[in-house]
Amino acid sequence: MKVCYLIGYPIGHSMSPTMHNAAFQELGLNYGYEAVSVEPEGLTGFLNGVLRRPNVRGANVTIPHKIAVMKDIDAVDPEAAAIGAVNTIVNDGGILRGCNTDGRGALEALKESIGELNDKRVVLLGAGGAARAVRRAVELAASLREKMGRRHAEISAAPFDETHLRRGLKGADILINATPIGMHPDVGETPVPRHLLHGRLVVFDLVYNPPRTRLLKEAEEEGAGTLSGVEMLVYQGAEAFLLWTGRRAPIGLMLRVVRRALGG
Repeated sequence: MKVCYLIGYPIGHSMSPTMHNAAFQELGLNYGYEAVSVEPEGLTGFLNGVLRRPNVRGANVTIPHKIAVMKDIDAVDPEAAAIGAVNTIVNDGGILRGCNTDGRGALEALKESIGELNDKRVVLLGAGGAARAVRRAVELAASLREKMGRRHAEISAAPFDETHLRRGLKGADILINATPIGMHPDVGETPVPRHLLHGRLVVFDLVYNPPRTRLLKEAEEEGAGTLSGVEMLVYQGAEAFLLWTGRRAPIGLMLRVVRRALGG
């Protein structure tokens, strides 16, 4: 049997084993998926002692290892290098290659929901730890401008406060919440006051537990389209599934089993 892992610390309760094992079974693949808690000081040992084994096909990587793994693997795909983080590792004959399926997964989820994304105005909430958020947002915006070129996108950063939210959301098409605000157990919180939401928006909340956050509920009540973190989880997982198996993942099945497991 080929084995894939999810590695992080602490690993917590993840839906990834549920959806990947269901997908492997559905396609009749002799694969298994397991979540493993790997402490930071044990990361290099796990990568070299476990992940390079012949029966291991790869791993998903979560907090706090997405950046740290880059120094211990053999190659990093250009997309992951541009993002500056690895969330998926592929073992090709003992050679570990780092990839990032988060961005592609988010784009696929959005395209599936709303279609063409050209000329859309997007407000993205979140740029790192609270104390450094504004500085990191400015650095991220500058980096993206340099990589993409101004002809492809106009990107700017702003403080995370109501004044700037009101200004940004007024003409926005898509709102993406990439913060943990509203995540279980703090389900009563929301990153955006309800009165700033409007019916021309599509609101994409990357939080998947609970599946319907306060932000999504209030967005629906204001007439906005909504997309939950379940879709993000599944679509980025489907990209990893393709890298490991060479087969397209049964996305519909994966969505169903995750929603069932979350009670939604």
